[in-house]
Amino acid sequence: MGNIRTFALMAVLTALFMGLGALLGGATGAVVALLIAAAMNLYTYWNSDKSVLRMTGARSVDERSAPDLVGMVNQLADAAGMPRPKVYIMETAQPNAFATGRNPENAAVAATTGLLNSLSREEIAAVMAHELAHIKNRDTLTMTVTATFAGAIAMLANFGMFFGNSDRERPGGMIGTIALMILAPMAAGIVQMAISRSREYEADRLGAEICGRPDWLASALRKIDGLARGRMNVQAEKDPALAHMFIINPLNGRGADNLFSTHPATENRIAALMELRPTRQESNIGRSSVPKSGRKIRQDPWG
Repeated sequence: MGNIRTFALMAVLTALFMGLGALLGGATGAVVALLIAAAMNLYTYWNSDKSVLRMTGARSVDERSAPDLVGMVNQLADAAGMPRPKVYIMETAQPNAFATGRNPENAAVAATTGLLNSLSREEIAAVMAHELAHIKNRDTLTMTVTATFAGAIAMLANFGMFFGNSDRERPGGMIGTIALMILAPMAAGIVQMAISRSREYEADRLGAEICGRPDWLASALRKIDGLARGRMNVQAEKDPALAHMFIINPLNGRGADNLFSTHPATENRIAALMELRPTRQESNIGRSSVPKSGRKIRQDPWG
């Protein structure tokens, strides 16, 4: 049901983009808009992971530079029956994490230094399981394509506002044109947020299944939500379009970019998690990857 809803919402974005193209250039404009969208999505498909990692400033780590974190991610990936992703660390005091990549075979997960220093091993494992769930569900590609569509719609709308033809024969005339130019980007943003929210609930569910303990993830979400509000994520503030990729909204609400949230209410996510039961994965992950309650992964071995 989640995939059907996502495809339906993305169809709405495609229709909005083509509608703006038609408004600016008739049938030819609609075709051109579709070709532009296809080209952007093709580029996004092959370069989404590199672009996101570059924009966030995340650095790659391996079993030598970050043995605890990489070992944990590898064990969780093995438990989920999926390829092991590349692991990155993002330098920011705000606790958060994200995943990127076009498919499970070409994916990466990133944790912030704030996350690694503020959460217990159990909570970190749950967060990484949540990000692996996004990869397994191929959400990383979906969300990147959606963001591309939303950005393209806003760009095309701005172009139309300044350079569009005011042909009175168009439906609604000039007033209709202006209204569509304003409303289309708003609608695109709403669709983008709707896709993001639906995917977060599913990633929470699957992430809890991967790590085996829904309460670990619930605890992590509660802690991250509380700490993130008081710590700025500079990279995310510079590029708000990346906000939907993090496990918790990284924007601290100081600007207009946080007017509409890209994430469900944390309380609702926690409530949904607490309705789930621990799975058989608990014993596997709990004994080796998370040996003792409350212990944190140490920062110092990571250089």
